[in-house]
Amino acid sequence: MSAASSPAASKETIVDIDVSSEMQTSFLEYAYSVIYARALPDARDGLKPVQRRILFQMDQMGLRPERGHVKSARVVGEVMGKLHPHGDAAIYDTLVRMAQPFSLRLPLVDGHGNFGSLDNGPAAPRYTEARLAPAALAMTESLDEDVVDFVPNYDNQYLQPQVLPSALPNLLVNGASGIAVGMATNMAPHNLGEVVAAARHLIEHPDATLDDLMTFVPGPDLPSGGKIVGLQGIRDAYETGRGTFRTRATVRIENVTARKKGIIVTELPYLVGPERVIDRIKDAVEKKKVTGISGVTDLTDRHHGLRLVIEVKNSFNPEAVLAQLYRATPLEDSFGINNVALVDGKPRTLGLKELLEVYVEHRLTVVRRRSEHRLAKKSERLHLIEGLLIAIADIDEVIQVIRTSETSTEARERLMVVFDLSEPQAEYILELRLRRLTKFSRIELQGQADELAAEISELQEILGSERQLRQVVSDELASVSLRYSTPRRTVLLESEGAGAQVAAPDVPLQVPDVPTTVTLSTTGLIARLDAADSGFAPGEDQLPLGEEAPPLLSRSGPRVTHDAIASVAPARTHGDVGLATSHGRVVRLNVLDVPALAVTGSAPSLAGGAPVSELVSLEAGERVIGLASLERDDAIWALATSQGRVKRLRASEFPKAADSFDIMSLDAGDTVVGFAPAEQDSARIVLITDDAQLLHFPVEAVRPQGRGATGVVGIKLAPDARVLALGVIASEEVAAASVVTVAAASEAPLIDQYAKVTPLDRYPGKGRATMGVRAHRMRAGHNALVRAWVGLDPRAVGDAGQPVALPEPDERRDGSGQALSYPLSSIG
Repeated sequence: MSAASSPAASKETIVDIDVSSEMQTSFLEYAYSVIYARALPDARDGLKPVQRRILFQMDQMGLRPERGHVKSARVVGEVMGKLHPHGDAAIYDTLVRMAQPFSLRLPLVDGHGNFGSLDNGPAAPRYTEARLAPAALAMTESLDEDVVDFVPNYDNQYLQPQVLPSALPNLLVNGASGIAVGMATNMAPHNLGEVVAAARHLIEHPDATLDDLMTFVPGPDLPSGGKIVGLQGIRDAYETGRGTFRTRATVRIENVTARKKGIIVTELPYLVGPERVIDRIKDAVEKKKVTGISGVTDLTDRHHGLRLVIEVKNSFNPEAVLAQLYRATPLEDSFGINNVALVDGKPRTLGLKELLEVYVEHRLTVVRRRSEHRLAKKSERLHLIEGLLIAIADIDEVIQVIRTSETSTEARERLMVVFDLSEPQAEYILELRLRRLTKFSRIELQGQADELAAEISELQEILGSERQLRQVVSDELASVSLRYSTPRRTVLLESEGAGAQVAAPDVPLQVPDVPTTVTLSTTGLIARLDAADSGFAPGEDQLPLGEEAPPLLSRSGPRVTHDAIASVAPARTHGDVGLATSHGRVVRLNVLDVPALAVTGSAPSLAGGAPVSELVSLEAGERVIGLASLERDDAIWALATSQGRVKRLRASEFPKAADSFDIMSLDAGDTVVGFAPAEQDSARIVLITDDAQLLHFPVEAVRPQGRGATGVVGIKLAPDARVLALGVIASEEVAAASVVTVAAASEAPLIDQYAKVTPLDRYPGKGRATMGVRAHRMRAGHNALVRAWVGLDPRAVGDAGQPVALPEPDERRDGSGQALSYPLSSIG
């Protein structure tokens, strides 16, 4: 009997162990694996291991954006077989999330097929296809240039990157969520352009404060849009790594029928689906938590996006119903930020500055290693070319040495001795093809050598200067932002606005009906200032001409910090205000939907304001040009079009119930450029054209007409000229009114601008339908007015949101003006 089959050999061995010790050891190993290899992202590239492996393997498979999609099952199989030691379900779920535009602010996978929705899961991997999204190329670029360390896979057969180069700040842009053992992470998505701007500022100013960085990154930018209410929790998270903020759906109140109003939801809080909202609304109605709702309809489609219509019973106030919905349904939700990520292999809770610092340091390391790799490659290539040039210069002797050598080894050694070459140079010469011996090849080689020498010098400068290295990283970030950034989707509200005040327990559901003033800014922000809040009236608290004004209106965001008033209209909080548009119509807006101005000191600030496009639906290319008070039927308004027509219209012509209505018939290609009250017959209508003509004439020269009329000729235009601005100046204000004209080259309107401010009374009046007089003399290189305005106390706003000081008044009506310190984008 053999030893292998003997009873002694088959006897089992039992080892006694301490159960508590074994459980502790096993649990710690499991916890370690979950924390470091599954649940938490790396702070450098913002990816968990499975996400990193998917992107790397898809890059290795050549699934670039310009190539066709492949089956998702194939990607999952490649990742599972080569890199990821877990099941296919986890890999596919991760792949799906990276392709969902409602989950990531900047998707990294381009999915084809049913990749699911907020309410439903995706199709099976055999039915869907995938490839890398354009932004993913920035995550994996330069992997072949030794920019990161590679580590073995789970069975030591393949290598995988320990971290991706990540040319974009993915962790802040796309956020992350994960539950480990004893810790979790939940990071909000942000806007790529804003994060890059903050990172570039930190590169240039390493000692920047949190307040400095928050001027660029004011808050998260969620994929689904919506609104963030209250910014203190965001600041807490940016400072400590932990904080909570509230997200709110984007809604507006409209007439869903001729007699019934409805609450229209166009954007939902982050990761909240419409079916979940509908279920919660039905449940709240059944339990009497919400009253006044007669029905809910989901009209969402691919062409118009999300549209959830909540019908309100006639006897209920829609604002009060909306307040109940905020309290009882996910139309208002909270998001808890917990910025936990791996730094140097250890979990840490990071604030905004720490997150940016880790990322910037990673990019500095990547660019440094890439430059060292390229320098070595180019130096090696230059070394070979220099040897080849030596050989070509003495080619006959080189050939003689080779022909008289017994072996290639002897030929290599003799070449090294005779021509003082290195071994790589001599080997390269031995492999030289005869076609390279032409005169043209020698010239080409010399050109390559010069080009390589210049590139080597540039790389040496980068590696020899920390400042130059930082500049390269900053420039590459700017390029990434230019290619992949998109406008902000989420509106940030410092104060809670009318809707939240109604929802608060200590505020009555019925908003008091008080007088208010609705303001429209030159950058398209709309807000209201209730009489009960402040005694502010438009025109008060003005600064002398030429001085920079403090922020009157401000937009949440990194750039726009200053604004000017374009139009005002008196109203009541329970009333409506009309928005006159460039398409010759008025859109009715409930004043309660307009955010209230926050008053600080003697001046209001539009901290609670919002872009007008968030509150009303506009057609393509349509913009709001003025506000119309709907309180008085005896009001008269003046309109002017780009083709020189003017019209006066009585407010009594406005329909009482229509949500929008036409106020002027326009010819093809014509648009309304000005809208202003014009009740006083002795007032003056002022028109300014882009070819620098100004005409003013009495208001009484234009008699009021009906809504369908096309108006009359206001100014006679030269060929290709158009009207830029309309002003209606009361007779007693003509002496105080100013005309602002800004000239530039029409093909570059924001470059080399010259502005002039001239009293209106320096321009002689003429009759209607005439050419007017010259208002600005063009300098060399200028061919048009790009901005024009007439009124009292002009304020100018730059293209970056900064106040722009206008020049002192010039009595010459045809002067050429003075150069502006900043490009001017609007006047009010």
